[in-house]
Order: sequence, then structure tokens, then C-alpha cells
Amino acid sequence: MFVLLQLPSPKLMDALDNSKSENDFVILFLQGAFLGWQVVMASGPNMTAPICLVENYNMQLSVNPTAIQILEKISQPVVVVAIVGLYRTGKSYLMNRLGGQNRGFPLGSTVQSKTKGIWMWCVPHPTKPNHTLVLLDTEGLGDVEKGDLKNDSWIFALAVLLCSTFVYNSLGTINHQALEQLHYVTELTELIRAKSSPKRDEIEDSAEFVSFFPDFIWAVRDFTLELRLNDHPITEDEYLENALKLISGKNSRIQASNKPRECIRHFFPKRKCFVFDRPTNDTKLLANIENIPENELDPNFRTQSNNFCSYIFTHARIKTLREGLMVTGNRLRTLVVTYVDTINTGAVPCLENAVTTLAQLENSEAVQKAASHYSEQMAQRLKLPTDTLQELLGVHADCEREAIAVFMEHSFKDENQTFQKTLVELIKDKKEHFLQQNEEASVKYCQSILDQISKPLMESISAGTFSAPGGHKLYRQAKESIEWDYSQVPRKGVKANEVLQGFLLSQASIEESIWQADKALSDGEKAIAAERACKEAAEREQNLLKQKLLEQEQQIEAQQRSLQENIAQLEKKLERERENIIKEQNMMLEHKLKVQRDLLNEGFRKKSEEMNEEIRQLKYRIETTENSPSFLQVLERFGSEIVSIFTSPGRIIGNIIKGVSSLFKKN
Repeated sequence: MFVLLQLPSPKLMDALDNSKSENDFVILFLQGAFLGWQVVMASGPNMTAPICLVENYNMQLSVNPTAIQILEKISQPVVVVAIVGLYRTGKSYLMNRLGGQNRGFPLGSTVQSKTKGIWMWCVPHPTKPNHTLVLLDTEGLGDVEKGDLKNDSWIFALAVLLCSTFVYNSLGTINHQALEQLHYVTELTELIRAKSSPKRDEIEDSAEFVSFFPDFIWAVRDFTLELRLNDHPITEDEYLENALKLISGKNSRIQASNKPRECIRHFFPKRKCFVFDRPTNDTKLLANIENIPENELDPNFRTQSNNFCSYIFTHARIKTLREGLMVTGNRLRTLVVTYVDTINTGAVPCLENAVTTLAQLENSEAVQKAASHYSEQMAQRLKLPTDTLQELLGVHADCEREAIAVFMEHSFKDENQTFQKTLVELIKDKKEHFLQQNEEASVKYCQSILDQISKPLMESISAGTFSAPGGHKLYRQAKESIEWDYSQVPRKGVKANEVLQGFLLSQASIEESIWQADKALSDGEKAIAAERACKEAAEREQNLLKQKLLEQEQQIEAQQRSLQENIAQLEKKLERERENIIKEQNMMLEHKLKVQRDLLNEGFRKKSEEMNEEIRQLKYRIETTENSPSFLQVLERFGSEIVSIFTSPGRIIGNIIKGVSSLFKKN
């Protein structure tokens, strides 16, 4: 997690050691950071200061290439916390505390907005090992020096799209004016799309927001009221929920006031509130707050800000997209670029399109990772030549299984299994390459063996040793000795018989000339020798044919195993994806039912009834997902398409089709 060095006080170190909970530890960590401890992060990105992620110059957004390169190198899951709010409300200072430092995001002490665009600070997560905490500080909203309110809306929308926890920072209280200032949330239906359907239903599309919107935190700064309602103490969360209750009335002012309340309740299923006292009542100190020692801040503010940071560190979720897709730093990079490019073209950022872009990039990489894994493992595990074809095919099956698993781990949203089919083709080609290498290695090795053990025979032939009477018998003995010696050499490989057959065929004419010239043989014995030579050649040819048929059957079985392995792993992945979809849909249903109950309890029966159709459609979608036959249809189609990839003779294809049919019958 992290290592603490050069502690200023042994008592503080003892307190750290004796901390009883994760929250205690986080609070002590924060106190230590502000008291001057040197904090050395054990893993993760090493950003010593924030950097601008999205630049906002002349009302035009652009992505900072340096910041993108930082995200590109982060393969860990990211917890993304973004803060938005009116300018000069202390957003940057609060984010610096999350970063464990007084300094970091630039603070301003004048009436001008200090932060421009969106700034990013990536640090190792304090409580989640192997995770990165990404802090996004946004340009202050409502800057009087900006003339384009649409620009503010895009900053707001980008923050919502990029983060997993969305902090809205405001001053004073949550009242009518504060909610009016949060009008940006009411514009999200125009600035964000969930689906890419050309016939857009804005209401239906915005109903999907709850499935991917971040958790919502309202941070109320310089809060001076007492948390009481109807003479009873209330919590900060109860204060927020009470402020979000709709106001009865039909005039336009009330309806406009209710709009942000409705949007927050509909779009953000998880909400939280924190209130903060002023850090200090000394105006001069407040203007230079980044240099104020921790012990000079208001005690209430210290406790409140520590509670806020502790909550973020403990409860802020990993950034996920639809269907539970976890976002890494590299994926966040793609999202930033995709969204900003879309905005600059004048279009509306669409989550579905962004995920599709992400899938295209990552699925291509997943294919290469899987194919590389296959090649590397085959090269490591194979000792060429293999003794049999089955030995190579066994290693191939293991490596292919692992390669498919690598692909499944790194791929998502592989529409029509396009990328998996590409992987099947790549592995098939690579397997054939290894088969060819194996055959070449076997031929080379066998040829060298035969050259060595047949050398005395070839020298005797050249010397005319077998030209004397009885020479044929001597030749036969020498040749049989070569065959015996050859048979005793282990691991000659798949071409052992074929190479031997070639050698013996090359000797056929030599043997014939020897028996024809052998005066010790009668004409009848010569005829018998000729017949025996033909019979032996036919037997060897038959044995070679049997071996080829056996190897062909082994290839068929290997292709069937490949088909079954691809389908089995795809089936598991589709089942996990279906479970994630159902889980997401149930979460949406639960949230909508809660919103409907709350509206009914608050006396808004008509608004509650208006949600009935939306809830009915969602229930139907859940039922359809649970009982959809498309699951098996995808497997059947994919199986048929893989069969066509194995471009082997008709008999092999026929056997594979039979294998596919039997596989689906079993399922």
C-alpha cells in the first residue's frame, strides 16, 4: 500500500500502529500527510503534481497528449473522483486533501477562476492495493469572464461521463438558489446519450443513465446551519434527501425548481452529503490556505474533511461502464479522447459508441495477446521433432485453451464473435506452421541418422563388395542391419517411416542390379527376390498410408477439440455477460421502484403513475434476458462459422459437423 518515512513524532507512529479500523488508518494517514510526513507510495503511478487532462482554450476543448500518455501506462483499475461546482468555492483544496497534500491542484485567492478545463492527478489508491485513484478537478462553473454557458455544460457532462464518484461543491446551504445553480444536471439528457439508436427517444434513453452514472456527493462548504428538521436532529444525508423532495404546485417557477431535484433522484441512485465548516475564520489565512499547518485549521473542518476523505477512500467505486465493464487507466484514456472528439464535431457523446470504440481497440489487442501467448508457449513446450503427431497436438490443445482464456479475459462486446473467429484463424495458421516445422525437423534428423548409419553400406557398394557371388545375401544383411539400427533410434519424429521409405526406394534399383549380377542365384531365386522386394515395398507403402490415415483422424479430433474449447469458453463468457446484464437491469428496476414509492409518499401520484410504463418495459426486458433463446443461437452460429474456417478435405469437414451436432445435443 504505502510506506511512511521520517515521522515527526514517535507518538504519531504509535497511533498509526494502534489504529483499529481502516477509517482510523486513513484519517491518520491524512493527518500525517498534512503534518509533513514523507509519504512514499509502494506501487502505481508516480505523479508528483496534477496535469491538465482536457484543455479549454477559447471555448474549444482539446486533450493534452502528455496526460493521455500517463493514463495509457496505467493498466490498473481506476477509481475516478471528479469535483464540479461554481468557481471560487474551494473545490481544488478539497481535492488536494484527497491527494494527501496541501498543494497540488492550483488554488486561487482572487475572484478569477484558477482552474481551466479538467485537471488530473493519478495516485496509488491508499486502501485498495493495485488500484489507481484518479482525481479530476474541473473548471469553475459560472465564471463571469466566460460568455458561453454551453462550455460549462460540456465540462459538467464530461465529468459525469468520466468519473465513478461525482462531487458537487457548493457554498452555504442546499436551498432553492443552490438547486437553480445546479441547472447543468437538467441538461444532461441533451448532452449525453446511452444508446446509439438513430431514432432517439430522449426519455427512454435517459432512463438508462442510472445504469452507468456515478455516485453523487454534495459537498456543502461554509455550512453554518444546525442539522435539525422539525426540532429533531438529522444526518447530512437526510438533509440532502429532504432538500431534494419535490415542491407541490403547478406554476412554472416551481416546476423549474423541481427539475434538478427530479434529475438528481432519477439519474443518481447512490447519493451522499457532507457539510463543512469554514476552514478558518481568519480571512487572511483563508487566502493562503495551502500554507496553513493542519493544526491551525478549524477542528470541525479537520474532522469533516477527514471524514469526507475516509469515505471516498473506503466507498468510492471502481469506474465501470455498462454490464460491469471495469475501467483501467488505459480504457479511461480512450474514453477521454472519444468523448472530446465527439463534442468537437458537434455531436452528443454516446456511451454505447464509446464502448464500441473501446471494444474495437481492446479486442484487437486481445487477439494479439492470445496469439502471442500461443506462439510463445508452443515454442517453449515443444521439443522438435516430437515423437508423434499426437504429442504435438496435445501441446497445441493446452496452449490453445490458454490462448482462448487470454482472449476471453481481455475482450468484451465481441459482436458476432468477429475477433474470436480471427483468433481461431490465427491459431490454425500457427498450428500448421508448427506442424510444418515439426515435419521439417523430423526429416532433417532422420536423414542425418540414415546418412550416418548407411555410410558403410554406401562405401561397400562403391567398392564393389556386393558384386561377387553371394553378394546379394551380404547386401540384404547390411540393409536389414541399417533398418534395425534406425529403428532403435528414439524420437525420430513424424517423418521417420517416410524418410526410411525414401531411402529404401533409392536402394531398389541398386538391389535389383546386385541380385541380377549375383551368379550364385538361380533364375528362380532371382524371381523370388524380385517378388519379395515388391511385397516389402507394398507393405511399407501400406504402413505409410495407415499412418497418414491415423494422423488425419488425429487432426479431425484436434479440430473437434478446438471447436469444443472455443464454444465452451464462449458459453461461459456469454453466461457471465448475461448475469451482468440481469444484475444491471435489476439494479435499475430497484432504483425506479424506489423513486416511484418516494413520489407516491410525497403526494405526487400522477408522476408516480407515469413511471408505470417505464417499469413495465424494464421488467419485460429482464424476463426476456433471462429466457432468451439467443444464447444457444449465438453458439450454434459460431460453431458453424468455425467449421468453415477449418478448410480441410470434405471428410474432415463432415466429421467436424457431426461433432458440432453432437455437442449441441449434449447441451
